[in-house]
Amino acid sequence: QVHLVESGGGLVQAGGSLSLSCAASGGTFTWYTVGWFRQAPGKEREFVAAIRWSSGSAYYADFVKGRFTISRDNAKNTVYLQMNDLKPEDTAVYLCAVAPRYLVDNSVSSSYHFWGQGTQVTVSS
Repeated sequence: QVHLVESGGGLVQAGGSLSLSCAASGGTFTWYTVGWFRQAPGKEREFVAAIRWSSGSAYYADFVKGRFTISRDNAKNTVYLQMNDLKPEDTAVYLCAVAPRYLVDNSVSSSYHFWGQGTQVTVSS
């Protein structure tokens, strides 16, 4: 089985930047689509970004357009989320997820079968 571990979260002031990583351990598998989601207390889980492993094509939620960048390193089985110009409303637990198939809609959380435990991102004003 695949174990996903997120890292890179922390506390940052509004306007600052953070880079998140999602690495696989404990198993070998094929990554077709990797997504980043976030969940704040009392709120529903939100799609943030996704990347197609083979092509590197990226997809983003409108609210992070122009601020976040998703990328991957094939050799390291790691996906990254570079977050710039962070805002207090970005505060949430950020989770990475893997879909073992190419997806029709990359933003649907139920399409992802493997999830990490998440990393906390806190943006202060």
